[in-house]
Amino acid sequence: MRHLNAINSLGRKSADRKAMMANLASSLILHKRISTTTAKARALRTYVEPLITRSKDDSTHSRRVVFSYLGNKNAVAELFREVAPKIASRPGGYTRILKTGSRIGDAAEMCIIELVDFNENMLAAGEGTKTRASRRRRGSRKKSAEVAPAAETAVTEAATETIVAEAPAEAAAATETTAEVAATEAETPAEETGAETEDSKE
Repeated sequence: MRHLNAINSLGRKSADRKAMMANLASSLILHKRISTTTAKARALRTYVEPLITRSKDDSTHSRRVVFSYLGNKNAVAELFREVAPKIASRPGGYTRILKTGSRIGDAAEMCIIELVDFNENMLAAGEGTKTRASRRRRGSRKKSAEVAPAAETAVTEAATETIVAEAPAEAAAATETTAEVAATEAETPAEETGAETEDSKE
């Protein structure tokens, strides 16, 4: 039983667990996001967040303390060079856990754990939605009021242009049709009178 035991041993001895946490933390710092089980991600969160907080103070002592936990020079350098400046204004909560479902082999709950400030897609999407919402709220009434008269004037201008353009064409078409009608009427009585004279002869 694990009553009153806050540490999740993850089915490992303490040395194995420390090595695994150091490797997971190094991978997270170097790659900014890793895929693992949910239990390991929760344990990793409590392991790596104090190290990230420690990296805000860039001193030799802080580097040595972080190296004693990570055991990887490249990860320590990346943490102090790349990660620390980005998270300087954040007071905590440097990681995010996104659940991805179950693993096929043993149905273990899988997730992605990532550094919050390094997910470019979510940051871009978050900024885009904020700007859209503020634009809609502030300018919807003014824009609709401005757009409606502009649209009406554009429609009336287009209508007058089409009417003006159609008027000469209609006038020309009307004169042509009247000339054709007059010509057909002139031909029709002549033919009829010719037919009547032939009927009267018989």
